[in-house]
Amino acid sequence: MKLDRVIAVRNNKTIYRDGDKCVKVFNEDFSKADVLNEALNQSRIEETGLNIPKILEVTTIDGKWAIVSEYIKGKTLAQLMAEDADKKDEYIEFMVNLQLDVHKKTSPLLNKLKDKMVRKINMSELSATTRYDLLTRLEGMPKHNKVCHGDFNPSNIIVTEEGVPYIIDWSHATQGNASADVARTYLLFWLNGDIEGAKKYLDLFCEKSGTAKQYVQKWMPIVAASQSVKGNAKEREFLLGWADVVDYE
Repeated sequence: MKLDRVIAVRNNKTIYRDGDKCVKVFNEDFSKADVLNEALNQSRIEETGLNIPKILEVTTIDGKWAIVSEYIKGKTLAQLMAEDADKKDEYIEFMVNLQLDVHKKTSPLLNKLKDKMVRKINMSELSATTRYDLLTRLEGMPKHNKVCHGDFNPSNIIVTEEGVPYIIDWSHATQGNASADVARTYLLFWLNGDIEGAKKYLDLFCEKSGTAKQYVQKWMPIVAASQSVKGNAKEREFLLGWADVVDYE
């Protein structure tokens, strides 16, 4: 395997291209269980028929775990947005349509979104009172079983030269309520400093899906709290600020 062409570097992994393969190599201290769970998630999503890179193998390279998938040639939606700001609204609509397609799918063996959120909220730095309020709200939310990506944003969508989209990075995939997934994407726009994009995205998703905006907003503190246990200090501070506003308007 030739690992001489780096595609991307993240906090705990490096992604390489090897011909028609994409090789995601995790750091030595990365949890084996998390690597295998990501590969399992991706395999289960393959079975839904969504356009995603197919897994070819899970292996170790120099003592580090690695997931080998198909290499998809194209540009991320984030790159396309940066290259042509005039088409941003069109790209956001493209993204919303794609997310709606994801939410039409089910995958009964995926982990449940609510279970994951309960675990994460209990791990957060929030006060016991705030955690209790958020967990009570979460328990009262409708239970669904739609496929949720968990990190759906423009950098996780690759568009080929023919205009075919592929969704990557299924490590956070769960089954649950689509509006929680939408709240996560909205907060990712905010974290990226694109507040205007966040608003356009939410308005368009709610319009196309027939979802009340207030319903998605009810999820935002819950999602922010569950996401606050990861990321850097600045991201944590931002998310904890959202999470602490339980009666978000």
